[in-house]
Amino acid sequence: MNKKFLMGFFALAVLAIAGFASLQQPGVFTTAGNAVMATANENRQAKEFAMQSFVEFEDGKPKPQFSLKEITVNRGDLVRIKITTTIGTHNFNLDEFNVSAETPLNQETVVEFVADKSGDFIYYCSKPGHRQNGHWGTLKVSG
Repeated sequence: MNKKFLMGFFALAVLAIAGFASLQQPGVFTTAGNAVMATANENRQAKEFAMQSFVEFEDGKPKPQFSLKEITVNRGDLVRIKITTTIGTHNFNLDEFNVSAETPLNQETVVEFVADKSGDFIYYCSKPGHRQNGHWGTLKVSG
């Protein structure tokens, strides 16, 4: 057989197996840019946080919220955030770390990434009107 064909087939098989393996942990998302670092640090203790995503009503108007308004970690930390939506339809986004995940109602969704940048970063829900109405928080990465 053609050597290039065999190499291509082998590469495709490896990618398919890796893709299938990633589906074995529903609700766990690692960021594309940090996946190698997260895998390399899997034996390291993660900084873990849990929050709820919900809607409150103020003066009859919906006000979507995260229960944690601020998360503080150190640069290089493996960060794991567990999000449970208790009321409404929401998602979780943290652009600077390529994190984006839907958060289905009454199910825990886990996002995991390495905080490889220092600074203050906004996490938010991108559903229409949510971020503008207060559905956001700040990730503070020191170091």
